[in-house]
Amino acid sequence: MTLAEPRLETTPDPEGPESGGRTATGTERGAAQPAGSDAGPGTGSAATPGTGPAADSEAASRSGAAIEDPGTPDRNSGAPTARPARWPTWRRDLAVYAFFLVAAFWVTSQIWLDPAGRVASLYSSDPAQVQYFLAHSVRVVLHGEFPFFTDRLNYPDGVNLMANTAILGLGIPMVPLTLLFGPAVSFVTLVTLGLAGTASAWYYVISRHLVKAPVAAIVGGWFCGFSPALLSHANWHPNIISQFLLPFIVWRVMVLTRSTRVIRDGVILALLVSYQAFINEEILLFTAMACGIFLFAVVVQQPGRWRAAWRPLAGGLAVCAVLAGALLAYPLLVQFAGRQAYHGLSDAVRDYGNDLAAFFVPGSTTLGGNQRANLDLAPNYSEENAFFGWSLALLTVAIVVWLRREVIIRALAVTGLLFAVLSLGERISWWNRGAFWGPWDVLVKAPLLDAVVPTRFGLITTVVIGLLLALATDRAWALEIAERRTLRTVVAAALAIALVPILPLPLREIGRPPVPTFITSGQWRPFVGPEQTLVPVPIPAMGHTNGMRWAASTNLDFKIPGGYFLAPRNGNTGDPGRFGGRPSGLSAVLDDVAKTGRPATLTDRQRRRAMDELRHWRAAILVLPVRQDNVEALHRTVDQIAGPAQRRADVWVWDVRPLTDRTAG
Repeated sequence: MTLAEPRLETTPDPEGPESGGRTATGTERGAAQPAGSDAGPGTGSAATPGTGPAADSEAASRSGAAIEDPGTPDRNSGAPTARPARWPTWRRDLAVYAFFLVAAFWVTSQIWLDPAGRVASLYSSDPAQVQYFLAHSVRVVLHGEFPFFTDRLNYPDGVNLMANTAILGLGIPMVPLTLLFGPAVSFVTLVTLGLAGTASAWYYVISRHLVKAPVAAIVGGWFCGFSPALLSHANWHPNIISQFLLPFIVWRVMVLTRSTRVIRDGVILALLVSYQAFINEEILLFTAMACGIFLFAVVVQQPGRWRAAWRPLAGGLAVCAVLAGALLAYPLLVQFAGRQAYHGLSDAVRDYGNDLAAFFVPGSTTLGGNQRANLDLAPNYSEENAFFGWSLALLTVAIVVWLRREVIIRALAVTGLLFAVLSLGERISWWNRGAFWGPWDVLVKAPLLDAVVPTRFGLITTVVIGLLLALATDRAWALEIAERRTLRTVVAAALAIALVPILPLPLREIGRPPVPTFITSGQWRPFVGPEQTLVPVPIPAMGHTNGMRWAASTNLDFKIPGGYFLAPRNGNTGDPGRFGGRPSGLSAVLDDVAKTGRPATLTDRQRRRAMDELRHWRAAILVLPVRQDNVEALHRTVDQIAGPAQRRADVWVWDVRPLTDRTAG
C-alpha cells in the first residue's frame, strides 16, 4: 500500500458492490499518480503517469490558472451545464493554511493577551520548563554551550537535556524571537504554530497522496491538528503537538515500498527522522511502530505485495538507519549513557493510561466537554489522549463497516485499535471502576518502551481516525448517484454531528506572578558569581517552577539548584527516573511551609543540614518575592537558617556568601 497511489491502492476487493466503494478506471488510475512521483515499475498503473486530462488539469492548477469545470450534462439537451471555475491549487492551499492559523490563534487567544502573565489553570510546571529550555537554546547559539547537558539547572549535579526533551529542534529556530520578546512569547508562538502546522502538514500530504476531494483533505487535516488530544497537550507540551514532520515521515516510509531511488529516499527519511528526534523522540517511536503495524496489516491481507516491496523497503531503511544513526549516535549516547542518564520513567507516570470511557466523551477543552466529568478518565487534564465523543466513535465504526472491503481501511482499523488498547495502560477500567489486566503490563518492561507514557498511544489512534474521516469523505464525495447534492448534505451533517461537540475552545488560563523586578533589572548581579547559585524560595521543584522562569527571563545568566526535570533517583546515573534531583531536606521543609502557611520550627540538626545543602549548591543569595503566597511563614523559616533578610526592590534577600564560602570554618 502506498499513500502516493490512493486510487490504485485503496480500491475495494473485486467481490461485489456491497463495499460501497467504486473500482478505479484506467483513466482514474493514471490521474491518481502525480507527475514526477517516485513510483517505480510494478505499480500496475493502467495509464502513463503525468499524462491525460487529469494531468493537464493538475498542471494548469499548479501554474495558477483557474480550471474551468465543464460540469454535468443537462438531462434535456445533453449539453454540459457550466460550473464556476475552481480555485487554483495553491490559492486553495493558502486559504486552508490561513484557516488553520486563525483557528490556532483562537485556541491560544487567552495566552496571547499576556504571554508572560498567563498560564494554564492547572499544572503550570510544564510551561515553565519549556521556557527554560527555550532560553537554553539561546545560550547554545550565542555562547556555544553544550546543547545536550547543563549544570545551570539542578546545580551542581546538572540535567541531561537529551533525556528531558529539550526541544532543540524547536528552540534553536526560535532564538531570534526569544531574544527579542522573551521565552514566554516563544512558548505561545510554538503552541500556535504547532497546532496550525500539524493540521496544515496532514492536509498537504492527505490532499496530494491519499484523496482527490479537497474537502476530504481539509476534514482529515483539521482533525489531526485540532483533535481533543492535541488541544489537551497544547497548554503544556508544544513538543507533542508539533507533529508537522510526521505526515512526511509516514509518506516517505510508504514511498520506500516502491522506490527506484533507494539511497535518495533513505537519505530523505533519515533527515526527517533525525530532526524529529530533536522535537520529540516518543512521538517518533510511536510513528515508527504505527508504520510497521500498518504495513504488516497490509501484507497479511495481500501477501503478494511483500515480494515487490521488501527489497526497496529494506534498502531504504538500511540507508536511513546508517545516516540517522550517524547523526544521532552522540546525542543518544549522552541520553542513555551520559551524566545524569536514567533508565525507565518515574513511577508517577509509568502507569498512566486511558479509561475505556475516555473514548466516548468529549475532551475538556472542547465545546461539548465537561472538565469535572472527565476528572478520573485520564491521568490529568494535560493527558486527555482520546476523548472523541460518542458520535465520532460511532461514526468511526460505521466508516470501517462501510468501507471494510478496502485494504487500507482494514489496515488503518487494526492500527488504530491496537494503539487504543495499548493506551489503556497496565490496568483497564470503565468510568474508573474495575481494574482488569492490560497488555501494557508486559510491554512496559521492554527496552525503549519503559520510557513511554502509555496513554499517549492514543495520539496514534487520533491520527488513524483523521485518515478514516478523510477517506470516507472522499469516497462519499465521489459516489456516482443521481442525488449527489443530497448525499453530500448527509455527509456534511454526519461530520457536523461527530465534530461539532469536539470543536476547540480557547485554552483556559489564569494569571501568574510576574518575574520580580529584582531579577529583570539585574539587581541580583553584584551578589552572584559565575560559579555560585541564586536560590529561589521555595526551592525550584515540581509545583515550584517560578525560579526557572526567573532564570529563563535572563537567558540563564545565573544558576539555580533543584528544578523540574527527569533525573535518576538519588542522582545516581543509570537509576530509574524521577522528577527532580536528589532529595533535599531544605526543599522539603520549605515546600511544606509554602503549602500549609505555617512556619517551621527547625532543630539544630535541620539547620546544620540546610547549611550543608546551601554549601553544596554554592548558594550566594536566597530570594523570596514579597508577594509570594504564605510569604510571612517562609520568611520566618528562612530567618532561622540564614539570619535576618534585607528588602531589595520587590523581594527579600538573604546574603549567605559568608556562610557558604567553602574556605570558611
